[in-house]
Amino acid sequence: MQYKHGFPVQGHEGVGGGAGVRGRGPGLQGAEGQAEGKSPGLEGGKPASNDVVNLERRVGLLSGVALIVGTMIGSGIFVSPKGLLERTGSVALSLIVWGACGILSLLGALSYAELGTLVKESGGEYAYYLQGFSPSSVRKTWWAPIPAFLFAWVSVFLLKPSSLAIISLTCAEYLMRIFHVWIPICLTPIVSIKLVAVWIILLITFINSYSVNLATRVQNIFTAAKLLAILIIVVGGIVKLAQGNTAHLAKGFEGSTRSFGDIATAFYSGLWAYDGWNNLNYVTEELKKPYTNLPRAIIIGLPLVTVCYLLVNVSYLAVMSIDELLASETVAVTFGNRVLGWAAFLMPLAVTLSTFGAANGTAFTSGRLCFVAAREGHMVDVLSYVHNRKLTPSPALLFNAAIALIMVIPSDIGSLIDFFSFTAWIFYGGAMTALIVMRHTMPDAPRPYKVPIVIPVLVLLISIYLVVGPIIDSPQIEYLYATLFIVAGLFFYFPFVYLKKSLPGMGHLTTFFQLLLEVVPTDVMPDA
Repeated sequence: MQYKHGFPVQGHEGVGGGAGVRGRGPGLQGAEGQAEGKSPGLEGGKPASNDVVNLERRVGLLSGVALIVGTMIGSGIFVSPKGLLERTGSVALSLIVWGACGILSLLGALSYAELGTLVKESGGEYAYYLQGFSPSSVRKTWWAPIPAFLFAWVSVFLLKPSSLAIISLTCAEYLMRIFHVWIPICLTPIVSIKLVAVWIILLITFINSYSVNLATRVQNIFTAAKLLAILIIVVGGIVKLAQGNTAHLAKGFEGSTRSFGDIATAFYSGLWAYDGWNNLNYVTEELKKPYTNLPRAIIIGLPLVTVCYLLVNVSYLAVMSIDELLASETVAVTFGNRVLGWAAFLMPLAVTLSTFGAANGTAFTSGRLCFVAAREGHMVDVLSYVHNRKLTPSPALLFNAAIALIMVIPSDIGSLIDFFSFTAWIFYGGAMTALIVMRHTMPDAPRPYKVPIVIPVLVLLISIYLVVGPIIDSPQIEYLYATLFIVAGLFFYFPFVYLKKSLPGMGHLTTFFQLLLEVVPTDVMPDA
């Protein structure tokens, strides 16, 4: 029995328990698996003899930047401008909030850079909570792992799947606008959009389960495509400004809101567009040279996205009035129809490519969080297994996709964004707290990258405002649902994690999925 952070890992009695088949990697493949050997291609090949079956470092600096930029620039910039402008009430205040969201995301990401180089495990906030709130002196107590478990509980069952569902629905909506048809024709438009979103989720899950190399190549290509789309919008806006279309921008602060709650929810809309700034921290174990590439990717990616977002919003306002922008459900398409003429089809195509790339990056990182949580005993064992040849966490990826498919059904994007942002910033604040705590509990630990302590303190204070402000000023039922969902995790923690109980038949179910998916625990030594 092996233990990590005070909890048993492979072969443990985690949530649901059941170690399953302790098979060897190539043993499940027979002669075919033995013959394939190590391959540099998309699948990556099977591990060499006597290597531990585990994830490999296959994400470089370029792929790291593409993962950050690709997941940040997705549906947000094409969905959020309307909500943010509506809540701020004026052009100038909306642009200030857009810029402030970028600065806040950068400060948060710089703090995460220190966390990612201090705590070497994948899993993002989950790993930081374990290290920060579970020092060795209290790690085996009943309460120490609760923050990490609750984060995994909410993220695996709510935050990550809802993010994938939102982006896939947006991708499907723009894809349908390209063809101007509903497939099949007998269905309503909303049902057709949902069906296309389902196919998008399934395709992305297949790509990420098939090969890490393929998933990163898809991410790189689609990130380049979305930056080209941003460039088209920015150039079009510059041309309109040069022609003297500055009337909408000249309104400045006219109509600005005075409500702190409205400003906080405006930040929700903007920060949804910036969400993804922490995604590289979920794949630390697969990042090449993480000590240097993690901070570099953040420093390159965040300012690039912030500049793009500001320029895109200025371009929108150079073409559309405030009323027109608020009335448009597809701002980018309206912009294309006004500026691009016969090439207007490029806008829905660009949005489709952008959101597909964002969904791919979201699925990539979501699977790693679920994988790490299961490896620590906080989810069922089989979710911590990897494919014995392709070295992808396919069970975790499939589980994330299954929940995202369920969330496609309601498809209320506005409510999902508020629900997501409120819950996410609770945990972002928790990560800042963990960093501050580790400055005191681990003062001599090597820190290849270190931020001034004022940065995490500032982000923590802002996160408190973003959580408390809307509740006080304009409480919504979504905030109550989010709070109740977090607390509900405790009903699963005590029996299945702390007491290590398992559901009847979980061992057989784990064995079934292990054989079906050809996956093995990550501490298994393959046969020679």
